[in-house]
Amino acid sequence: MHNNDIQPLLDIMAKLRDPQTGCPWDIAQRFETIVPFTLEEAYEVADTIERMAIDELPDELGDLLFQVVFYCQLGKEQGLFDFADVVEKICNKLTSRHPHVFGTLKGVSSDEVKENWEQIKAKERSERDLHSILDNIPVGLPALSRSIKIQKRVARVGFDWAELGPVVDKIHEEIDEVIHEVEQEKVNPDKVQDEMGDLLFAVVNLARHLGVEPEQALRGANRKFERRFRGVESMANKAEKPMEEHTLDELDQYWDEVKLRE
Repeated sequence: MHNNDIQPLLDIMAKLRDPQTGCPWDIAQRFETIVPFTLEEAYEVADTIERMAIDELPDELGDLLFQVVFYCQLGKEQGLFDFADVVEKICNKLTSRHPHVFGTLKGVSSDEVKENWEQIKAKERSERDLHSILDNIPVGLPALSRSIKIQKRVARVGFDWAELGPVVDKIHEEIDEVIHEVEQEKVNPDKVQDEMGDLLFAVVNLARHLGVEPEQALRGANRKFERRFRGVESMANKAEKPMEEHTLDELDQYWDEVKLRE
């Protein structure tokens, strides 16, 4: 069934929330209780794209759209906003942030578009009475993603290294500080965690300077490790010997063989 109208989905959502005849689970939900599901659905969309399982994408995007519709239904019930308000907001934002498409600013380069975008967002922040350049960065973002947003914001006002050397030096410095803490006679776990946080922040900074999205890079590394470790497990099974009875050298040899096959 093909239907370009959003109304059937809005009607289904309203029916699910009907106090008399709706679904008890849906009726019990609030804004804050849906957030974990929204994040999960967003990651499932990302996973589908990264696996290039495009045939699954319409289904996953539908699940994500349902989250938006759910929030809109809650907003409508409380007299705060509805789906039409959300559509109007994003339409206004997109047209105002793209004057080179919808306005009089024509024939600009990609760099000029980016610079104009940042100026518009800065103006929006000032109109919302946000005083710090770091205001309005969602605290619920994954830590890697939030780190890179923080670093991009401060870089706009010149708080950034222009060369790669100091960025790499900072990582070595943070590694030394982690090792210093773990070599103390009495190790303080809080200090170790603090220094590890600084190290991760420094690594994110290197990723930013290299034009790498750290969250995406780490997800890729996770998938690669999982794929290779499954190969190690398969080789251990073929050897008819439990993983736990293998030496680390034997497992490393399996690992190297799996890598060679890729």
